[in-house]
Amino acid sequence: MDELPIGRRVAYWRGRRKMSQQVFADRLGKSKSWVDKVERGVRRLDKFSVLYEIADILQMDVQLLLGKDPERRTDTLNCIDQFEVEEIRAALERYDSISAYFDAAPCPPPLADMSKAVTHAWLTYQYGRYGMLTRALPKLLRDAQAADAAYDGDQAERAAHLLGQVYQIASSVLRKLGECELAWLAADRSIAVAQRANDPLLAGVATTRVCNALVAMGRARPALELNVTIANRLAPGGRNDTRPERISVYGMLLLQGAMAASRIGDTATVEDLLNGAQAAADELGADLNHYWTSFGPTNVQLHRAAAAVELGDGGRAVEVHQQKLQNGHFDALLPERRAHHLLDLARGYTQIGDVANAGEMLLRGDRLAPSEIRCRPIAHVVMSDVLRRTRGAPPSLIAELAEHMGVGV
Repeated sequence: MDELPIGRRVAYWRGRRKMSQQVFADRLGKSKSWVDKVERGVRRLDKFSVLYEIADILQMDVQLLLGKDPERRTDTLNCIDQFEVEEIRAALERYDSISAYFDAAPCPPPLADMSKAVTHAWLTYQYGRYGMLTRALPKLLRDAQAADAAYDGDQAERAAHLLGQVYQIASSVLRKLGECELAWLAADRSIAVAQRANDPLLAGVATTRVCNALVAMGRARPALELNVTIANRLAPGGRNDTRPERISVYGMLLLQGAMAASRIGDTATVEDLLNGAQAAADELGADLNHYWTSFGPTNVQLHRAAAAVELGDGGRAVEVHQQKLQNGHFDALLPERRAHHLLDLARGYTQIGDVANAGEMLLRGDRLAPSEIRCRPIAHVVMSDVLRRTRGAPPSLIAELAEHMGVGV
């Protein structure tokens, strides 16, 4: 990107913001012909005042527009650009473990420091701060890979466990951003590493990440089969223990299986898996966060509503919300879970033609976790639907949010 002419960079970022040349020209106070000449390199951009105005309209750092390393600002923590995804891709393409077989491994960070960094990354994700997370992930991936390649003995399993978690974090946030194949790669890596960590529950959670990526890529049936297969192997009881950690991972596998089944319209299997997850949640007795699953009775209801939306039954999703989630348990969930549910609910409201409430759910989600609404492709689809079906001018707050998202009618 930094090797492209300035006009080409303007065209690229305008496209990323989903702005036509005409809309961009109108906001800039220029003609469409002027924009076209700039983007083709026929007209030079040699005034810093114009460059700063363009950067402001494109909601980006002027240094990035100029092809330089941008200076980060606290008001851009929710923004994610492609160069950050590419840095994560580059980190995933490293193979430090095989390199260490031939040469000395890179100097790894202390595992205590790594553990703190991984915990912070999980919390950053669960608070919905995807911009901050994508900027931290490349270094975290490199550090975790270096640790996994360097440590041996008792520390090897701990290092592998941390790397497996980092891969899962990367997979989760990449899937949110619509980078499905890259999310699948990270999730697949997490399964391989979990086996070396000698932790079946970590492998079970890794399975849900793989299946989520498969569903996002349109491979719902194999995702369903894999979730159910691993859930059966990890089910509490018999030769398996009944610790809360195992119940949580088992329940999450059932929930993700239900979501995969909803994608293929298998209503009976959806209900069966949701009921199994409900029984596990009842046995757990509370909303916990073992293995960063947020599993518990409330999360089961969130998935019940989400599955209804996937099955096209928006009315059922709204009913679940109104009857099961109007309580303090929902308010106690972490922001990502709540904002994700509000996005699902917005989709449900559009299915029943209630665009006013759909817009309200988007606004509520944006107040909780802006990245969950502004960065996810599905949220852009919902906002476009709300704008298209709103009679007359949309409410000012909806219009403002749509502009922040770069969504037009």
